[in-house]
Amino acid sequence: MTMQHQVRTSLVLSALLTLWGSASAAPMTKSEFDSAKTRIGADYKSDKAACDSLAMNAKDICIEEAKGKEKVAYAELDFTFSGKPADHTKVLVAKAESAYAVAKERCDDKAGNDKDVCVKEAKAAETTALADAKAGKKISEARKDAAADKRDAEYKVAAEKCEALAGEAKAACVSAAKSKFGKA
Repeated sequence: MTMQHQVRTSLVLSALLTLWGSASAAPMTKSEFDSAKTRIGADYKSDKAACDSLAMNAKDICIEEAKGKEKVAYAELDFTFSGKPADHTKVLVAKAESAYAVAKERCDDKAGNDKDVCVKEAKAAETTALADAKAGKKISEARKDAAADKRDAEYKVAAEKCEALAGEAKAACVSAAKSKFGKA
C-alpha cells in the first residue's frame, strides 16, 4: 500500500467519522465550545511535550503530528459548533494539510530518489484531498441551489392553483403559498 493510498484512506475515513459524529451531535453551547477549545490547547501542549523525549527527525514528525492534531481539532470544533458546510470544508482542508505536513516530514528520513518520490506522493495525496474537499463544497452549493430552484417551482405551482380562486379565498391561498415557500 503506497503512502498516497494510506493518506487518502485515512482522510476518507476521518471525513466519514466527522460527518457521522456531527450528524448525531446536539448543538453545542458557547461554554462547551470554550471549554473544548481550552482542552484542545492543553492537549496540544501535552502532545508537544511528549515529543521532547525524541530526537532528530522523530521529534520533528512528532511535533508535526501534534500541530496537525491541534489544527484538525480546532476545525472540527468550529464545525461542530456552527454546523456550516463551509466549516466542514475547513475540516477536510485541515486534515489534508496536516496529513501532508506529517508525510513530508516522514520523507526526511529518506534520501535521493526515494525522498523525491515520497515528497511527490505526499503532495499528490494532499492535492487529491484538497480537490475532494473543494468538490464537496461545490456539491453542497449545488444542492443548495437545487433546493432553492425546487422551492421556487413549487411556489409557482401553488400560486397558479390560487389563480382559480377569487376574492378573500385567493388572497388567503396566495398568503399561505408565500408563507409555505418562504416568499416575502
